Amino acid sequence: MTTHETLLILDFGSQYTQLIARRVREAGVYSEIRRGDLPAAEIERIRPVGIVLSGGPSSVYEDGAIHPDSKVFTQGVPVLGVCYGLQAMALLLGGEVAAAGGREYGAAELHVDLGCPLFAGTAAVQKVWMSHGDKVTRLPEGFRAAGHTDNAPLAAIVDPARKLYGIQFHPEVRHTDLGRRILDNFLDICGARRDWTPASIRHEAVARIREQVQDGRVVVGLSGGVDSTVTALLCREAVGDRTVPIFVDTGLLRLDEGDKVERRFATYGLPIHRVNAGERFLARLAGIEDPEEKRRRIGHEFIAIFEEEAKGIPDARFLAQGTLYPDVIESTSVKGPSATIKTHHNVGGLPERLGLALVEPLRDLFKDEVRRLGLELGLPDEFVWRHPFPGPGLAVRILGEITPERVSVLQRADAIFMDEIREAGLYRAIAQALTVLLPVRSVGVMGDQRTYENVLALRAVTTEDFMTADWFRFPSEVLDHISRRIVNEVRGINRVVYDVTSKPPGTIEWE
Repeated sequence: MTTHETLLILDFGSQYTQLIARRVREAGVYSEIRRGDLPAAEIERIRPVGIVLSGGPSSVYEDGAIHPDSKVFTQGVPVLGVCYGLQAMALLLGGEVAAAGGREYGAAELHVDLGCPLFAGTAAVQKVWMSHGDKVTRLPEGFRAAGHTDNAPLAAIVDPARKLYGIQFHPEVRHTDLGRRILDNFLDICGARRDWTPASIRHEAVARIREQVQDGRVVVGLSGGVDSTVTALLCREAVGDRTVPIFVDTGLLRLDEGDKVERRFATYGLPIHRVNAGERFLARLAGIEDPEEKRRRIGHEFIAIFEEEAKGIPDARFLAQGTLYPDVIESTSVKGPSATIKTHHNVGGLPERLGLALVEPLRDLFKDEVRRLGLELGLPDEFVWRHPFPGPGLAVRILGEITPERVSVLQRADAIFMDEIREAGLYRAIAQALTVLLPVRSVGVMGDQRTYENVLALRAVTTEDFMTADWFRFPSEVLDHISRRIVNEVRGINRVVYDVTSKPPGTIEWE
């Protein structure tokens, strides 16, 4: 199997660290995120082609602020410090950093003062995105000033002899107009090969599965989403009919979704083992309103059903699931484990209970890479770019008690919302759209009669990384048409509202 060069990203807690990794991969270079204080010996073992020091929320002088190993700068590979990474590099190499006299956040104009490879092909004055409270006030020996803004005289610094570069702004965000070109230039400085492609990812994933599974049988936890579908197709390509996808239909999916999943896999020549368990899940959820308890019960029931079904498959020795790279790095980032891990995540706990070895062919990939891999495998475009759907399904989009009637109402309203978004040509412009059935009734008038029915909330957001998101600005006539259709066609709803809350302060899902 091919071994790709690695661009190593040392994480100091920036909300944009994963975005740096994605931008590098989009440029065709494999990137890997590790803690900012990774020891130099471990870096030597990785043998990166270059290193990026990420931004971070702390001051380099704060108690507990982590710093890179100083030997990072003597590894003989190019280093790019971004924001906090710039300040940490300057401080460790003998420069000075001081408070900026007020946090600078937002757009600024960078004036490039020195021709250097990092800014090759970019404008002399360019818009960049700032987010910092400290700034470099004195250069380390060997460095030269390469760019400034009104509030940061040393907004870009370079030491060409050692191939050390530092920038006070964030090149990875879309608000920095030429940020992708700057990152691309840094990859050129590193001399990186551009061989991280969907075709190479597919080839290597299949080879790894084949090597791990050999003559065994692999059970796939299938949800019907793109991650588990790509996982199943990779396993099928690797070991053929020794792939057994198990699809547990919770009854909490979108309208007719279970039938669509079954038909989809029939066209791939890969029959699935479908378990229609809607009644079991609804029974477990009866009377439950707390969102985390809903997730816990759904997770436990899913595991119980999957365990029952998997035990009936002879010679099953492996369990495949669609774990992604953000899941892997969440518990090893500079911030430590996430404060809240959702209960229903893949098939947690099952490998140990069933005595199965875990197969995770997507564990090195971001979601957008999985989508491109799906296209490489021949999945239709409209499926690959489907909006995310939560593991617990509509249970966390029905606020309050879950009943068969409320599930049916939300399924029909959700189907209309999705149909109208597609009809208006807006589906790809929206990162995620959803409907939420509220535990609220309102008075209405329909056909000269008084009604007292449910309120439905519509939600649609745009985002690059789902860590932050903005509400989508629908044309008013589209919202009007959606509302009219839902109220007219879905018995039980007489009022539709639109959620105009960004993230933060809100979350994308309501529960």
